[in-house]
Amino acid sequence: MGNVAQCGCGKLRVEVEGEPAAVVTCHCSHCQRRTGSVFGVGAYYPADKVNVSGASKLFVRPGAEGRKMRNHFCPECGSTLYWESDLVPGAVGVAVGGFMDPKFARPTRSVWEENMHHWVQLGPEIPSHSQGRASKPLR
Repeated sequence: MGNVAQCGCGKLRVEVEGEPAAVVTCHCSHCQRRTGSVFGVGAYYPADKVNVSGASKLFVRPGAEGRKMRNHFCPECGSTLYWESDLVPGAVGVAVGGFMDPKFARPTRSVWEENMHHWVQLGPEIPSHSQGRASKPLR
């Protein structure tokens, strides 16, 4: 297929085909807690361009307006590697850090900046949103 992302121990892998439809930096409290960092960065691909191999566990959390976020993590090392959200039907988000590619595409937008740590600075070319942004289905 193409690029491969994997968890910390390598037992859970996501192979994607093509370029991501979007790369999003998220500063929401859930992404901060999910990553253990001050933000999360996800690359979004159409579901038919994603191939998952290896076992994962699922954590479903509520999102805004009753939507659900389905986080898949490695049962061995605990790394959250990919997710699906009711907000973006037909898409799979993949943790950009899982690709281990310093030349990976930069974020196309930054969301939930009302929770952004005061010392974080993203480039002015990255559109920013104080909360979420309406997303279109990837089909």
